[in-house]
Amino acid sequence: MSFTQKETKTCATLLREYQQSNKTVRNPEKLTFMGVGDKDVYNITAPFEDEGEQVIAGRVESRDSEHSEIVFFVERDGAWIPREGAPILTLQDPFYTKIAGELVLGGVQIYPHPNPTKESIFSWRTVFYKGARIAELKPFFTGPSGMKDLRLVELIDGSIGVLTRPQGEKGGRGKIGFTRISSLKDLTPEVIEEAPLLEGQFIEEEWGGGNEIHLLNNGLLGILGHIACFDTELDRHYYSMVFVLDPETREFSDIRLIAVRAEFVPGVSKRPDLRDVVFSGGLVRNLDGTANLYVGLSDAEAHRLTMADPFISFE
Repeated sequence: MSFTQKETKTCATLLREYQQSNKTVRNPEKLTFMGVGDKDVYNITAPFEDEGEQVIAGRVESRDSEHSEIVFFVERDGAWIPREGAPILTLQDPFYTKIAGELVLGGVQIYPHPNPTKESIFSWRTVFYKGARIAELKPFFTGPSGMKDLRLVELIDGSIGVLTRPQGEKGGRGKIGFTRISSLKDLTPEVIEEAPLLEGQFIEEEWGGGNEIHLLNNGLLGILGHIACFDTELDRHYYSMVFVLDPETREFSDIRLIAVRAEFVPGVSKRPDLRDVVFSGGLVRNLDGTANLYVGLSDAEAHRLTMADPFISFE
């Protein structure tokens, strides 16, 4: 399948197109988390199976803090509670995939900036763990300093696709890159930093990233992600989006929004400037042509809703 990208679309253009489209979202629901005191749970993964039961990994932190832990939750009587005996990781924004039959789980690590300034005391990097199951997860790779939204996927031929998200001189406020490696042994900070960008996805004033990669039946990659911008008051606006990438040719489809904050249940926000934030967590593709989208909202809550599968037309 070939793609012809027409133009770089701004958040405003994508939002207008989405509002004029035949939207399919329904059944919005706030997820209930218990057992973490008065802390918030947000930026969750979609549920995944571990040792015969469904598990959600979620970012847990106090409302007035950015110091987070990843906690693994299981559902009991309609609420999600911490899984007894599961590890707790000092990371933000969990994600997962399966590679070579093993669970690969990652998150963002915050640490003291090596060259601190008044504006930047801390830096961040992505840390990856792997194991046969959650209880056996061990760290195996640390990404480059200053890079979030690193994602891996096992491709149809057994090689590994790598989504990157550099900022600064190469990526501005944040652009998506892609490269391939033969195996996890070939994953290095240099490979990640040298990954070519997918040019033309974002204007310089805006940014985005990949949150989850779906290997489609035909070998294409369905990318669930986010695109974001500031308004004139410097409030942040994050939207859930998708596009499809051909790992062989590096061609990709236009970005398309699939959900905005107003479609979810009303809720609280960590700060006033984060009220309009939808951070894509994961997508569960159902056999009936629908999909369940799991998200973090406003850096304070975890929600889900159902929609038409956004990738089915590409298979």
